[in-house]
Amino acid sequence: MRKTLETIALFLLVFVWAVTANAVLGPHRLPGRIATHFNAAGQPDGWGTPGMLWLIPVVGTVIYLSMALVARYPAAFRFPLRTTPAGRPQLEAVALRMILWLKAEVVCLFAWIQYETIHAMRLGQSTLSAVGAAGGVRDHWMAHRGHAPRCPRTLALLKAVV
Repeated sequence: MRKTLETIALFLLVFVWAVTANAVLGPHRLPGRIATHFNAAGQPDGWGTPGMLWLIPVVGTVIYLSMALVARYPAAFRFPLRTTPAGRPQLEAVALRMILWLKAEVVCLFAWIQYETIHAMRLGQSTLSAVGAAGGVRDHWMAHRGHAPRCPRTLALLKAVV
C-alpha cells in the first residue's frame, strides 16, 4: 500500500506540473484573465492572469517534499502521550501511514483543483464542478472507511504502549 500511495502522489504531482505548463506555455494557452479563486458554490470570486496557476504546483511540491522530509525522521516525532520504548515503533508506523495518506490526498486535491480550473476556463465556464468536489469527499470517505474496523485495535494499541 505504501508504494502504491507514494506512486499515486508522485504521478499526480507530475500531472499538476504538466497540466499547468500546458495551460500557461502550451500551444492552446488560456485567455489573459482567468478565475483564480472560487467560493463554496463554485462561482469565481477572484481573477488573475494564467501565470497565477503556477502557485498550485509550487505549493503542492513544497507540501509534498515537506511531508516526505518529516517522514524520513520518525524518531524525532513527538506524540501527545507517554510511550514505552516497546510501543514507540507501532506509534511511528501509524504516524507514517497517516503522513503518507495526507500527502497523497493533498496532492490529489491540488490536482483536481488545477485540472477543474483549467478545464472550466478552456470551456469558457465560470464555475467549478460541484460533482467533482462531492466525488472527492466520497472518495476520501471510501478510502478511510476500510480503516474503521481497525479503530478498536488502534485504541487497544495506544492503551498498551502508554
